[in-house]
Amino acid sequence: MTREYLPDDHIGTRLGSSAEGLGVDRIDTRTLAVNHVEPPNPEAVEYISDGRGTVRIMGIPKIHRGGEDTGVTYYLYRPAGARAWETLGDFDWVHGIGFNPIAVDHDLNVAYGYKKKDGRFALYSVKLDQSLQEQLVYARPDVDVRGLIHIGRRQRVVGVSYVTETRQAIYFAPEIEALTASLAKALHQPSLRIADSSVDENKLLVFAGTDADPGVYYIFDRKSHELATFVVARNQLEGVKLASVEPITYPSSDGVQIPAYLTLPPGHETAKGLPAIVLPHGGPSARDVWGFDWLSQYYAARGYAVLQPNFRGSSGYGDAWFRDKGFQSWPIAIGDVLAGARWLTHEGIADPSKLAIVGWSYGGYAALQAAIVDPTVFKAVVAIAPVTDLEQLKEEHRNWSDFEVVSDFVGKGPVMHEGSPAEHADKIKAPVLLFHGSFDQNVSINQSKRMAERLAAAGGKCELITWEDLDHYLDDSKAREQMLRKSDEFIRRAFGM
Repeated sequence: MTREYLPDDHIGTRLGSSAEGLGVDRIDTRTLAVNHVEPPNPEAVEYISDGRGTVRIMGIPKIHRGGEDTGVTYYLYRPAGARAWETLGDFDWVHGIGFNPIAVDHDLNVAYGYKKKDGRFALYSVKLDQSLQEQLVYARPDVDVRGLIHIGRRQRVVGVSYVTETRQAIYFAPEIEALTASLAKALHQPSLRIADSSVDENKLLVFAGTDADPGVYYIFDRKSHELATFVVARNQLEGVKLASVEPITYPSSDGVQIPAYLTLPPGHETAKGLPAIVLPHGGPSARDVWGFDWLSQYYAARGYAVLQPNFRGSSGYGDAWFRDKGFQSWPIAIGDVLAGARWLTHEGIADPSKLAIVGWSYGGYAALQAAIVDPTVFKAVVAIAPVTDLEQLKEEHRNWSDFEVVSDFVGKGPVMHEGSPAEHADKIKAPVLLFHGSFDQNVSINQSKRMAERLAAAGGKCELITWEDLDHYLDDSKAREQMLRKSDEFIRRAFGM
């Protein structure tokens, strides 16, 4: 396990320690005895082992002389059987340039990682010797290849995955490919993965789930061929009919087809004139994927059609789709979100008088900004932990080492004013409901407070609900229940339902 060491000055005792930085310890879980594998290093931010107890790769951030983070990690590696570190290369996290190591294969003596090919991430291997021989393992012409597939305690690399409409797996180990295909057929579950295994890989922890099934974990014994249920994910939903999720595309204003997922209320294979919600994802360096989603499933269960657009500015589709990181190219991203809403009404799926937008983080930003760009489309706006002021977002990082990185990501110039919902609160005509946790270190609660103040000053309808002890993810069952119920009640009230 990696462990962050901090200096501990117990004056006059034998407990003091000057050790500082990230180290690696081996813990005996029976006796809790500790064996130090890597001494604490104040410069290190990442270690990668070979699955056999030997650390082979270390990541160190490149820092400006003034202490500012550059967004670049410098990677070192150890040749087989050696202790000295040698240069592997850099990876620029801001621009996605370079080789990003993810895992080490002990037997092949290679590092697997991601590097861009034709503007999209592909899987490469690099020989961990002085040759540093690089080889393309797998690439796609349409989407990023991200999602290394490991198996077992030693994290043996057996494949990689990518997402088009649904997630697809490419296996390097024929026996694992055959096994997963057999299990998927036996369980009638096309979406299946091996989550873990015993050291000898004879007992497997298998997960199977779909869009309308949160999933089940099974234990499979490869010797006896016995398959036993281990635990049911979200067992409270057993017996509850959930909604199916359909991958679709719709045209944006410039004719580009936008990939998205449409979730209709359970029992509605076709839909006409439904109340509907557009649900843009967070990030913006993220994307929605096909599968079970508790947020969209809740709204679908309450009778709404839900559209989740992977607007331009989403990750996973390459540089040309990611554009300028979502904030700087916000007119394109927000235009795609609004096009999704118009497509819902044009197709007759949504009642135009009962159309809402709900978003979390960047999705909350998109919800507010969409209501500003065209105030006539949405009749209710729900924003959870939203960014509302781009200049304030940058200033919140002023005294942190990542200030320059965040500034570059958010942008500068006219976009700072034009792309800030709080600066144009007077244009929003729909009622707004905001949620935020005060411990949020991703997006300060002051962003929501500022939006609420600006909306109130403009005479708009706005309610802000906060929690004193929760962060950006509101990872608390009671808080999430409150958020879901309150948002549903708010939207229904706005729709006159």
